[in-house]
Amino acid sequence: MKNTKTLYMVEMALLIAIIILMAFTPIGYLRTPGVEITFIMIPVVIGSVLLGEKAGMILGGVFGITSFIQCFGMSPFGATLLSINPLLTFLTCMVPRLLMGYFSGTVYKLFKKTQNQLVAFGAAALTGPLTNTLFFVGMVIVLFGNTDYIMGMRGGMNVLAFFAAFVGMNGVIEAIACFAVSTGILTALKKYIHS
Repeated sequence: MKNTKTLYMVEMALLIAIIILMAFTPIGYLRTPGVEITFIMIPVVIGSVLLGEKAGMILGGVFGITSFIQCFGMSPFGATLLSINPLLTFLTCMVPRLLMGYFSGTVYKLFKKTQNQLVAFGAAALTGPLTNTLFFVGMVIVLFGNTDYIMGMRGGMNVLAFFAAFVGMNGVIEAIACFAVSTGILTALKKYIHS
């Protein structure tokens, strides 16, 4: 029991360190003039599968906190949202990341019961980035949609078209990266650490 708890704490600490490292170095984000694509959901998904959905929420919370910190000058998009409304920006950074960690772990458990391990890994790895992107973009539209900044980004597009374009740019790249990397890492880790 003590060894299991120690292993859990070591793995959580390692994943938190990876999230922080990715958040504050170029390996965590691909920034373009229009969008910011993040790869930080990869350690969150890995943690939610290996350690459960509660751990996934904690890791998602760490990701959310680092995202909010990015709004203080490191992310032009986040800095603009922060200047409009700090509280709503904090919620937009936190809620999608908490849900991402929870849903990745939950989907893994559901698929593990009915499918093989690889399918369960893949389902969890796709759930993470899709949950993150859908909720993040949804919250931006709901909470900031009437601001001049988002109206300017929409450029005359209706809300659904803007949502689809925003999700399409971020979601597809993030989903592919998370699926490929997380599934490979989880297959190796599950075999050697959690066999």
